[in-house]
Amino acid sequence: MTTTDAGAPGSTTHRFENVQSVRDALRGVNYLADDGIAGVAYLADRLQKPILVEGPAGTGKTQLAKSIAEITDARLIRLQCYEGLDESKALYEWNYKKQLLRIQTERGEQGEDWTEIKDDIFSDEFLLTRPLLEAITATDPVVLLIDEVDRVEVETEALLLEILSDYQVSIPELGTITATQIPLVFLTSNNTRELSEALKRRCLYLHVDYPQLEREKEIVLAKVPDITEHLADQVARIVRSIRQLDLKKSPSVSETLDWARTLMLLNIDNIDEQTAKDTLNVLLKYQTDIAKAAKELSVDE
Repeated sequence: MTTTDAGAPGSTTHRFENVQSVRDALRGVNYLADDGIAGVAYLADRLQKPILVEGPAGTGKTQLAKSIAEITDARLIRLQCYEGLDESKALYEWNYKKQLLRIQTERGEQGEDWTEIKDDIFSDEFLLTRPLLEAITATDPVVLLIDEVDRVEVETEALLLEILSDYQVSIPELGTITATQIPLVFLTSNNTRELSEALKRRCLYLHVDYPQLEREKEIVLAKVPDITEHLADQVARIVRSIRQLDLKKSPSVSETLDWARTLMLLNIDNIDEQTAKDTLNVLLKYQTDIAKAAKELSVDE
């Protein structure tokens, strides 16, 4: 991996030498990426484009952004999306209490007119930066994570478009603020709704699904200290069979890891039918899903 000094938007800033260097660096922080994931991260760096990461909940989409921040020694700035998110929480807002105090002080002590006071209170001193503005005004390396973007209303996506197109923010009282550098941007989506074409056009696309059997076993071995290869293999195989059922919520990778850690705490070195049934509540969060899985385990036995 190689990094050059970040400059203004449009300057060359290469964080990775090639796709393999991304894979190797991610493996170094226990994120096991395939060539598809590593390739998109590499291209996003070279093309200076955001990455839209879609896939089921719990497949490592958010962790990818965190791991990229770690291997590039960048600060992670996270915007957690939710229904009702607006400009004041995503971009910026004015510190109204501080402005009011300044107005009262200046009018009372100096007798200044409104024009002079207005120029004073609409300045950087009174601006409260939120994640999007903070990311583009940062002077240190930044990874911007816009998490669960599918949870916001369609109209709110418009807040993102100017930043993702030109890496700038327009503030009526101050003018246009242009990024001092172009951050690596990750937008994650759990596919709860269709995102706009305008947003998708500005991004590289990456779909992260549940890992294949061998890769999930690798993840368990990497993330769960002292687990045996035999137990990791059993965990991965049972989870894979459970995911094939018609469930309300399939177990995520993080729940696979929770289950493996639970078995280790219980000093289990081999999973039998009763052990699996007794601990299904760690993997599954709906009683109907637990009942289906328990029935499947009985059939398998």
